[in-house]
Amino acid sequence: MSTSEYKARQVRAKTHEVYEYDHDDSKPGKPLHILIPGGLIALATLGLIILIGYLTWIDESLSQELGIMLCLILSPFYVGGVFLFSYGYELYDIPRAIRLTAIIVFVTLASVVIIAVLFAVLGNMKGSGSSSSSKSSKSSSSSKSSGSSGKLSDLAGGFVGGAAGAGSKKASGGSSSSGGGSYGSGSGPIFVNTGGRTRVETREVTKEVIKEVPKEPMPIKCPFCSRSYIPIEHKYVCPSCGGATPKELIEESQMPKDSK
Repeated sequence: MSTSEYKARQVRAKTHEVYEYDHDDSKPGKPLHILIPGGLIALATLGLIILIGYLTWIDESLSQELGIMLCLILSPFYVGGVFLFSYGYELYDIPRAIRLTAIIVFVTLASVVIIAVLFAVLGNMKGSGSSSSSKSSKSSSSSKSSGSSGKLSDLAGGFVGGAAGAGSKKASGGSSSSGGGSYGSGSGPIFVNTGGRTRVETREVTKEVIKEVPKEPMPIKCPFCSRSYIPIEHKYVCPSCGGATPKELIEESQMPKDSK
């Protein structure tokens, strides 16, 4: 078995040497028949391990116990594929193949750890950015709602001010025709919204207070003896002849003087 003349880091010369060895019928073995399948197995297994690690520690769709168990199951296949690749690459030199396998596995493990840390950092940065954007959107929506509520309150204030002005005009117009009542006036600030701006107007509001005047009973004439008396004072009986007061005369005595 011939020993390779080049080191593993001399990739171009080493690859050409392996290719020439594989096509030389005078030399035993076909290193490419081991190198290519071993490399494909190693790459496929490494891809599965990276995918499982992503689903376990970043996406968190797999449990950690299941993810660790699958990675441990796939690790021997990865190491075996790397060894087959190294065995063909080193032209069937077992010590050099073992050393190259250890180097590749160590570099791969370090690369996987670095990639996992980078993914975790990027995931944390993405989560913090989304939370800050959600907070900013909430604050902007709350400010918009407060602004709209302020506009609504201004409009409501203007409407109430207009209604109060109309009510004051109606009350002042009806004060001359109504009798038996007293009036009180008051004033206060009214907020009116004009074109997005708020101005303060002071308008006088006149309130009508109606007082009830007690009804005084009126005297009536007895239909029997024509004597005048107040029915309620004599228990609805004529003090002269003792006749009962008719019902219509009782109602007449209770009517107010204005309506008579």
